[in-house]
Amino acid sequence: MTGRRALGRQFGWLWAAFVVSSYGTGLRFGAFPMIAVLVLHSGPTQVAALAAAGRAVGALVAVPLGPWVEFRRKRPVMVAMDLIRCAALLSVPAAFALGRLSFAQLLVVSVAVATADIAFRAASGAYLKGLVPPEDLLVANGRFESTTWTATVVGPPLGGAAIGMFGPMTTVVADAVSYLLSALGLRAIGGTEPRPARAGAARLRAGELLEGWRYVLAHAMLRPLFFNAIVVNGLIMATEPLLAVLLLGPLGFAPWQYGLAFAAPCVGGLIGSRLAPRLVARFGQHKVMFSAGVLRACWPVGLAFVRPGVPGLVLIMVVQFGLVTCCGLFNPVLATYRLDHTPSDRVVRTLTAWSVSSSAAIAAMTAVWGLLAALTGPRTAIAVAGVLLLATPLLLPRREHAPLDTREQAASLT
Repeated sequence: MTGRRALGRQFGWLWAAFVVSSYGTGLRFGAFPMIAVLVLHSGPTQVAALAAAGRAVGALVAVPLGPWVEFRRKRPVMVAMDLIRCAALLSVPAAFALGRLSFAQLLVVSVAVATADIAFRAASGAYLKGLVPPEDLLVANGRFESTTWTATVVGPPLGGAAIGMFGPMTTVVADAVSYLLSALGLRAIGGTEPRPARAGAARLRAGELLEGWRYVLAHAMLRPLFFNAIVVNGLIMATEPLLAVLLLGPLGFAPWQYGLAFAAPCVGGLIGSRLAPRLVARFGQHKVMFSAGVLRACWPVGLAFVRPGVPGLVLIMVVQFGLVTCCGLFNPVLATYRLDHTPSDRVVRTLTAWSVSSSAAIAAMTAVWGLLAALTGPRTAIAVAGVLLLATPLLLPRREHAPLDTREQAASLT
């Protein structure tokens, strides 16, 4: 259970593909809002709609993809999703070069990318479960998590510099190329992936669209973890636009200070993800997951007390470091637990249901907190989210259950 454990050549290519696409996404961070504002001269309402609609519509479109992907080979699906994201993103600079770029196209591209993201994550989770032995899943997920946080530290500052020198289309092209390289890396994995056997009817049934939710809600441990993750992620993400308004507006932070305040603490995510295998080996999976889940809820309320100048910048960085470290520890343990406790023939549908619910909740909470900020001010809305987060540990399972109870075993056989 050490972070240096060798996981084989095939995992190496899978990880390399993930690294490339993660850094590409980090470089593109904030590019669409910048294009909307700087190129299309869109207002705040349109920019907010671009962020919310991409998640919401993408989640809705992704619902039927879960059952469709479940009974197909996962690696070709992942390659296809990479190519779809590459083509969708390349359409933006192409339209810009021809003078035909519109807000509607940005909206369509954001939906296409969000949908492909959900399908890719679900397929990759199922593929990883078949590729890596169960005892190595936490190490593998920890490496993915550490890559995500490292890309978050490095990508946005480099992307911001590239946008400043070459314009906002630069990072969109870079991200598109990263998906193409990811697809090539996935192809290089090689080997033969068996086609999943399908029980029952050969055609997709309407009831299968809800199978992922049925399984999660019937599971004694996954059910509370599901609701906890949705609420926590929704409340954290809903305050991000409000923090930008507060820090860059009334508090007068410079853009570079804003970027530093949120990029530098992401080192904590790298630390947390690297510690996860060691802590689980010493204290057990459930205890680490519960403790990290409780601790991550304690930090965000501190953002309501931020003030101008260096003290405010230090406060943000301390709060964000604590939050990100706990998330970096919690996320790979949760991802591993979820794979361990989901039958192989339901992984994709379960992960799709999880991602769809999370995306929809983030979109809804972002809209609600935007309205709350308009009525009370961004600081008050941030404080309300922080207080509600303090209650989210109540949703965490307090006791560890057996991997599958009798009802769940019966369900997995139907």
